[in-house]
Amino acid sequence: MNGKRIYLIAGEASGDLHASNVMRAILEQAPDTEFRFWGGDNMQAVGGTLVKHIRELAFMGFVEVLMNLRTILRNIKSCKEDIAAFKPDALILVDYPGFNLRIAEWAKAEGIPVFYYISPQVWAWKQSRVHKIRQVVDRMFVILPFEEAFYARFDYKVSYVGHPLLDAIDRYRSEAESDLHAVNSLPDKPIIALLPGSRRQEIRTKLPIMLKAVAGLDDYQVIIAGAPAIEAGFYEQFISRENRTILYGQTYGILSAASAALVTSGTATLETALFEVPEVVCYKGSPISYYIARMLIKVRFISLVNLIMDREVVTELIQQECNPKRIREELTRILPGGPDRERMLNDYKELRDKLGEGGASRLVAGAVLKTISA
Repeated sequence: MNGKRIYLIAGEASGDLHASNVMRAILEQAPDTEFRFWGGDNMQAVGGTLVKHIRELAFMGFVEVLMNLRTILRNIKSCKEDIAAFKPDALILVDYPGFNLRIAEWAKAEGIPVFYYISPQVWAWKQSRVHKIRQVVDRMFVILPFEEAFYARFDYKVSYVGHPLLDAIDRYRSEAESDLHAVNSLPDKPIIALLPGSRRQEIRTKLPIMLKAVAGLDDYQVIIAGAPAIEAGFYEQFISRENRTILYGQTYGILSAASAALVTSGTATLETALFEVPEVVCYKGSPISYYIARMLIKVRFISLVNLIMDREVVTELIQQECNPKRIREELTRILPGGPDRERMLNDYKELRDKLGEGGASRLVAGAVLKTISA
C-alpha cells in the first residue's frame, strides 16, 4: 500500500499540531506516502510540500471574516486548483470549517475521498451544517466524548477516536529532556503563563489585559507563550515597557513549569488542564462578533474543559468580565495557597478520565489508509 498521495488542510495552530501527528502515524504505516498540505511548522517538520502557511489563513470572528472575504475566496479557489493538480488518493481536512466544508463539497463532487478530523463545533452553533457534512464527508472522526451521540441524533455515524492532545502531551513528556528554567536561563522563580492566543486579533485584544492583571505579582515571573505564526516584533508593542519573557515553540515546556495560567478560550484551555495547571479562561472579541455569537451559540460554556465536564471547572471571564481586576481576583484564587486550587486540580483528574485512552492519530491514520487501499 505504498506510494499514496494525501492532501491535508489545517488552518490554525491546533490543527497544524494534530495534522502533523496524523502524518507521522501515516508514515509509520506507509512510509512512501506523499503529502501536500496547507498548514504550519509542525506539518512542515514531518515532511511533504507546504503550499500555504497558517499565518496567512487565521481569521477569527464574524466581522474579521467579512473584512477578509475576498482573500478567503481567493484562497479557496487556489486550493481547489492545487488539489486538482496533485490528484490525491485522499483529502484529510482538520477542523477549520468555514474553509474546509467548502473544499469538502468540491472534492466530493470530484470523486476524491474526504476524511474530516476534528468536527466543526456544530453542536454549539450552525447545527444545520450536519446535513451538509453528511453529504460531503465520507468519514468524520470526532475527538470529544459527547460528539458521537450528537451526530447520532441526525442519523450520521461518526468515529470517536479520543482526544489527540493526550498523544501530543504524552509524546512531549517522553521526549522532554531539559528543565525550562535551565534551557532559557530563567530566574529560579515560579511561573505564571500567559497564553493569549495564536491570532493577531486575539493577542492584540487580550494580551494587554492579561499583562495588567499580573502587574505587581513580584514573587512570580510571567512567561508569554509566543504563537509560531506571529513574529516577535508584534509582541514587542505590548511588552516593551514590561519586564516579561516571551518564548516561542515552548508552550508545553511553559505549561510543564507553570504554577497557574491565563488562557484564551480554545484548545489551549484543555492543554493547560491536561498539564494540571490551574487556569483562568479569558475571552474578549469585537462587540458585533460577540453579539452575533450570543444570538447563535447554543452551549453554556466557551472552554473545552467546562464543555467536556458539563459544569464550571474553570472560571470563564467573557467580554466585560474580561478585565484586569476580575482576572486578578480569579487568578489569586488558584495560585498556590488559593482557596480554589486543590478543587480545580481534583476536577482535572476527572476530566482526564473522561477523555479515555490515547491513540487518536494512529486510529485516524489506520482508517484512512485502510479505506484508500481497499
